[in-house]
Amino acid sequence: MTSSDEDGLDLAGLKRKYAEERAKRMRNEGLGQFVDLDSQFGHLADDPWSQPRPRDPVEEDVTVLVIGAGMGGLLLGAEFHKKGISDFRIVDKAGDFGGTWYWNRYPGCACDIESYVYLPLLEETGYIPSEKYAKATEIFRYCKSIAEHFELVDKTLFHTGVESAHWDEEALRWVITTDRGDRYRARFLISCTGLFNSPKLPNIPGVMDFEGHSFHTSRWDYQYTGGGPNEPMAGLRDKTVGVIGTGATAIQVVPSVARTAKQLYVFQRTPSPVSYRGNRPTDPNWEDSLQAGWHQGRMDNFTALTSGYYVEEDLVDDAWTDIMKTITPSKDGSRSISPEELELAEMRKMDETRRRIDTIVDNTQTAEALKPYYHYGCKRPTFSDEYLQSFNQPNVTLVDTNGRGVERIGKKGPVANGTEYAVDCLIFATGFDFMTDHSRETGIDIRGTGGKSLSEHWSNGMRTCFGIQTHGFPNFLFISYAQSGITYNYNHLAREQAGHIAHILSQGIKQGIATFELTEQAEREWVDEVVKLAEPRLVFLDGCTPGYANHEGNRGQAYQTNVPYMAGAFVYFDRMAQWRKSGDWPGMDVKKISELTA
Repeated sequence: MTSSDEDGLDLAGLKRKYAEERAKRMRNEGLGQFVDLDSQFGHLADDPWSQPRPRDPVEEDVTVLVIGAGMGGLLLGAEFHKKGISDFRIVDKAGDFGGTWYWNRYPGCACDIESYVYLPLLEETGYIPSEKYAKATEIFRYCKSIAEHFELVDKTLFHTGVESAHWDEEALRWVITTDRGDRYRARFLISCTGLFNSPKLPNIPGVMDFEGHSFHTSRWDYQYTGGGPNEPMAGLRDKTVGVIGTGATAIQVVPSVARTAKQLYVFQRTPSPVSYRGNRPTDPNWEDSLQAGWHQGRMDNFTALTSGYYVEEDLVDDAWTDIMKTITPSKDGSRSISPEELELAEMRKMDETRRRIDTIVDNTQTAEALKPYYHYGCKRPTFSDEYLQSFNQPNVTLVDTNGRGVERIGKKGPVANGTEYAVDCLIFATGFDFMTDHSRETGIDIRGTGGKSLSEHWSNGMRTCFGIQTHGFPNFLFISYAQSGITYNYNHLAREQAGHIAHILSQGIKQGIATFELTEQAEREWVDEVVKLAEPRLVFLDGCTPGYANHEGNRGQAYQTNVPYMAGAFVYFDRMAQWRKSGDWPGMDVKKISELTA
């Protein structure tokens, strides 16, 4: 790549600027600068949406126990329904279906991927979202309708957190205990705990000293703010509010708070890239034109475009897919884009993002502080037609910390750049753990053969095949982003994994399989392939500004293998399909019931 391109970008200068901004934000403690809500701030993790009803502990034998009733659990339940697997139980610590969409009901919350590709099972349920980017309230309702459609309601226990799952080597069963005193014995155990299930807080000194009101965005307190997800929050009209965080959640929260709060301070460590959103109601004429298979085709189209494949027609046509319009790859459908072409396209995209800020934000100093200087892909892209505009309001102040973050929290409020900002309410828009340790994220102690814990087995990084099985843990599968086909549309991936898992279980039941376990060789071969393919990505991420994608700039040995399968989603889907077609359980040590009882 030359030092400049035809658009006049100073590429060498931008790279220096990226490195300078990264250096400001690097911290030796890495993920240690965050703490889990459940571990130290239990009151912030309480469920504000529903309360558990008293019930007696359950003791039950089931064929399958599924942990999680979010999108992964719903997709798996739907696949079970299709394949006639009826003896299963779903357990979730939330009070209803939805996972992320149960917990996150903050004002402005909506999907940032087009709802026609993000929401699963649309053709199966006959549902069409009301908007291009459906709001959280609609998505939550849809999650519950999926459960009803596939008869999952009576099979699910809510307000029930799994505490442990241990493999009984004599009984060949998983023994699962919960925080409600339940005890399950399951032939198969499936973990569908999702991507964003463990809220985190920055480990800022003095958090517990704050005398005002505080909460995490995933536990929004409407009793304090008033209003609702799509209603004005009258309770903030006489309040000074601080929002810590400027990631994907804050992009949606800030405009809503800005409309009602007396004063809003937004504390920024690193700005997000904010592209246009362009939400609009669903066109009835478009809806009437849809043909059978439209949903699969649209999902494939989005995944292809955002993965670097050539596609003649962009069906989604939004800020996710427009980056590929500046590149002209060959038309043979291959991934023919060179790394240099992609890097240049992404640098142009970030330059466009920065120039857009200048056209929207009135205050020059604020506009400059809002500009992201890092490579596209280092942080999750965000989309809003209101966030940047909020900083033109007289009641909204951006507190840019120049990469240092909030120094501490005093009794009256956050201290940044040596100044204490007195606030009545402090809102943490600080996200979730992402692709770290399963036990850390879920709080579940999982132990396989010999009593070995999953955390111990993965102490030097995640080890799987297809991102869904691991050696030493028989009859255990999971839906996971790590070590699986990379795509921005998680539900596309989760649907493919759910179908694969349901196939394995249905064949296991039909064939009288007592146990199946991933072999150590199959695990090693997959991990080696994943790591080799990810080497360029890891080099890229290690040069990124700190964020969840690179474990805050300090990956460490424990997370070296917690990366996606970089051959791409379609190669990954095909690999699983080829496994299913083989019919002979490749890479697994299989024992039939008849062999054990003979």
